[in-house]
Amino acid sequence: MASSTPPRHCTLITSKPLQNHHHHHLKNHPNRQTSHHHLYSRPRPSNAALLSPPSASAPLSKNNNPSFPHLSSSKSELASDFSCRRSTRFISKMHFGRPKPTAPSSRHSSMAEEVLQQAIRFTGDDARLDAILLSFESKLCGSDDYNFLLRELGNRGEWSMAMRCFDFAISRERRRNDQGRLASSMISILGRLGKVDLAKKVFDNAISEGYGNTVYAYSSLISAYAKSGYCNEAITIFETMKDLNLKPNLVTYNALIDACGKGGADFKRASEIFDEMLTNGVQPDRITYNSLLAVCSGAALWDAARCLFNEMLYRGIHQDIYTYNTLLDAACNGGHLDAAFEIMSEMPVKNVYPNQVTYSTMIRGCAKAGKLDRALNLFDEMKYAGMKLDRVSYNTLLAIYANLGRFEEAFTVAEEMESMGIKKDVVTYNALLDGFGKQGMYDKVKELFTKMKAENLSPNLLTYSTLISVYSKGGLYREAMQVYKEFKRQDMKADVVFYSKLIDALCKKGLVESSALLLDEMMKEGIQPNVVTYNSIINAFGWSVATEYPLESDQQIESSLSIAAANVSESKPDDINKDMIIKIFEQLGTGKSTVGETVINRGRQDFLCVLGVFQKMHEMEIKPNVVTFSAILNACSRCNSFEEASVLLEELRLFDNHVYGVTHGLLMGHGDKVWMQALSLFDEVKQMDTSTASAFYNALTDMLWHFGQRRGAQLVVLEGKRQQVWESTWSSSCLDLHLMSSGAARAMVHAWLLSIRSIVIEGHELPKLISILTGWGKHSKVVGDGAVKRAIEALLNNMGAPFRVAKSNIGRFISTGAVVASWLRESGTFNVLVLQDDRTHPESWRVSNAPDFQPLPL
Repeated sequence: MASSTPPRHCTLITSKPLQNHHHHHLKNHPNRQTSHHHLYSRPRPSNAALLSPPSASAPLSKNNNPSFPHLSSSKSELASDFSCRRSTRFISKMHFGRPKPTAPSSRHSSMAEEVLQQAIRFTGDDARLDAILLSFESKLCGSDDYNFLLRELGNRGEWSMAMRCFDFAISRERRRNDQGRLASSMISILGRLGKVDLAKKVFDNAISEGYGNTVYAYSSLISAYAKSGYCNEAITIFETMKDLNLKPNLVTYNALIDACGKGGADFKRASEIFDEMLTNGVQPDRITYNSLLAVCSGAALWDAARCLFNEMLYRGIHQDIYTYNTLLDAACNGGHLDAAFEIMSEMPVKNVYPNQVTYSTMIRGCAKAGKLDRALNLFDEMKYAGMKLDRVSYNTLLAIYANLGRFEEAFTVAEEMESMGIKKDVVTYNALLDGFGKQGMYDKVKELFTKMKAENLSPNLLTYSTLISVYSKGGLYREAMQVYKEFKRQDMKADVVFYSKLIDALCKKGLVESSALLLDEMMKEGIQPNVVTYNSIINAFGWSVATEYPLESDQQIESSLSIAAANVSESKPDDINKDMIIKIFEQLGTGKSTVGETVINRGRQDFLCVLGVFQKMHEMEIKPNVVTFSAILNACSRCNSFEEASVLLEELRLFDNHVYGVTHGLLMGHGDKVWMQALSLFDEVKQMDTSTASAFYNALTDMLWHFGQRRGAQLVVLEGKRQQVWESTWSSSCLDLHLMSSGAARAMVHAWLLSIRSIVIEGHELPKLISILTGWGKHSKVVGDGAVKRAIEALLNNMGAPFRVAKSNIGRFISTGAVVASWLRESGTFNVLVLQDDRTHPESWRVSNAPDFQPLPL
């Protein structure tokens, strides 16, 4: 056995806010979209990893135990924080196909089994249970039999019958210890079934009656809160428990760390709990580490997860399939697909074999990264391996087809699912609702929602948040309001996912002030925004929105905000019609803004708000990620002037000089020193997966191109090509601009044409056919007619390049080699192709010369 005091390489890592309020352990995820391994993975670069962990290609063994740098270093935290593009999509708690744990030895009597069989026959008739219990009362052996009944009824989901049995048993049991055991069991059962409020009532009653003041009762309630994602409540109970001098045990600590993973606490808090656990002499087990890995997975802290994995090896703690699946989930959530594939290929070597959850996790990772073909290939491999698709797998496959708009295939999957005896569930419908909603097929959305309820499937939180988001993005505010009212009548509790989806929907419609009100509302409800919430708001600033109502002054906006907030604050809590969200939808539904929305492109106002939002993120210790970076650079591109963009980046350097300092330097056109710093930054970006890295390069290049730093943009895009961040073709016959932004694509076209010009000048012939591919246009209504295609078409026309759109593919430009060669030899072509910066060393302009900007609060 290893030493009891292993090196603490990841248990003290500083905080990173969890970015999914309802993250559940991946083995509980029925809606996973997944991807696959070694057949498609590329070897990772041999460079040292960004945070100095073991390289992804090195085995995760006890010999790889590096010390882990503190995440507060701006440079060291780039890979884990900056690549964290975690979706706020809700993860269902149900898990299908998980092997049941071995039942503990039971001391119940045969009479208890007879009672259970009779009770099952009268399921739904709770009153009949009293008669059965009375008839067997003299034959039952006290708390052992009653605990057996509670457990078995709970396993069958019969919580009301279990409560009836509990009330019967507690009134007859006289020994305090046995009463306490019964209460702990009942609390655990209710918590497992999601009846956390009822569990709290049982706990409170046990305390008041004098038999609930035990470690087991408190631990059971903490676990109940954890299973429902109520982290703050779990921590409050934990603190109360300690105040009463009740010593937490391993079960208590494991439940509390689990609550951190499911309830939105950051990794720092989970680490502090783990530290306290060790200090108090409680040794962690596999469940402890699996729960810590789940926290890392939810926050996309891939490097921290890898370190925890190694610490398990050091302590001699066996790593099971759940450990590996959670590690894979952390890798996929952090965007490290290559590393995930390598881990998956290593699993059989450790006698741990991939299961359905493993495949679902990998497929989800591929789908999230937009590698849908790769995800579908994994399903083929899964079938080839003789692995039976379970509910999770079917739902994942169906969700991929729905996201692609391939509904015929999605319904085929649903039919196959039912033919295998697996009925459509709420996850199936959620995927279809989301898919049809993205295609704007709102009548089909309404039809599916009606059908779902007709099949007695209860909508969950994701169902309602998806519908409200879909209707809001489509401008169907009355429909969104009706769904929200139904959600309120179900007495469900909104979470960060719910609010973030709604805020994102309103932001995409340009309704920033309404989004700001909702941000304030969710914080009043005690729900902390995450990076996704703030990214939506930052990205909305600067976009122009056509409105049918007149513009209002800033004073009118402030007045409307105050009036709206005052109306809500004065309303009764139980009055649904005074709810802030209802108020917003009511006014939007009448064609008016809730708070006097204006055309958002208000220049300096937006510029200052971006600073205010970013400052708020910093105060709340919410780490910006690559989406934040892209959103901020988009905001820079929408600034009224180069000076405003420069000031914005200069201000952001106060929060992160490494990333925004380099960006500011490139925008200003500084020379070798800044470029060397940029290369250092690019080396760190290289450690990310290709989709994250390409998003980084796209955002940076677009901003530079927009402000006339064309040569700088080309240097950046060529570095991206060298780092292979785009999976594209560069040859003398073809240039593939797939996955590039318009700025990156234009800079690349110039570089490529210069390259093939050198071939011509050297006397070589070009191929007979020359092609430029711009992709299929992910967000365009017409296949191939995307933003990149239109930008390249304008570019080629402006420079007089002899390319035309191919008849068979409007996203492809073609020409003959002879014609292109002739054009490239023309005397003026070289000057057209060579890019220049509008500014190189503007030493005369400094931030001190800029207008006196002051950040405004959001």
